[in-house]
Amino acid sequence: MDCFAITLGLACGARGLTMKQAVRMAAFFGGFQFVMPVAGWFAGDKLLGFIRNFDHWVAFGLLALIGGRMIYESFELSDEEKAGRPDQTQGMRLVALALATSIDALAVGLSLGVVRTSILLPAVVIGGTSFALTVVGAKLGPVVGRIVGKRAELLGGLILIGIGAKILFEHLAG
Repeated sequence: MDCFAITLGLACGARGLTMKQAVRMAAFFGGFQFVMPVAGWFAGDKLLGFIRNFDHWVAFGLLALIGGRMIYESFELSDEEKAGRPDQTQGMRLVALALATSIDALAVGLSLGVVRTSILLPAVVIGGTSFALTVVGAKLGPVVGRIVGKRAELLGGLILIGIGAKILFEHLAG
C-alpha cells in the first residue's frame, strides 16, 4: 500500500505518468519488495538486531526529504519550470523511494529466516502485489490530480511525509 500511495502522489503531481514511467516505478518498487525479504532471509537474525534500531528512521528520513521537496516545489516552481525538470520516476529519487518502502520487507525476510520458513513464495507475493499496486496508483493519480487541482503536488508531498510518519509511529509505538 505504501508503493500505491507514493505512486498515486507522484502521479497527481506529475499530471499523470506514461505507461513506461509506471512500469519503471512498478519494476523498482516490486523488485525491491521482492529482493529485500530474500536478502533479509539470507542475512539472518544478526542483521535484524542491527537494523531494528534505526530502519524506521531511515525510511522516515527518505520519505520526509522527498515529500518536503515536493511540497517546496509545489509552491516555488512555475508550471513551465515543473515541465522542464528531469523525469521524477528515475534516478536516485526512484531508488530512494523504492528503498524507503522496502525496509519493512527486509525485516519480514529476517523474521522468516529466524523461524526457518520458506521465503520464495512470500517474496513473490510481496513483489507482485507491490508491482500491481504501483501501476494502479500511477493510473489513478491523474484522476485524483484533476479532483485536487493545482495543489496535487502538495498533496503528493504530504502523502509521502504521512507514510514516513506512519512507519516511524508504528515502530516507536510497537
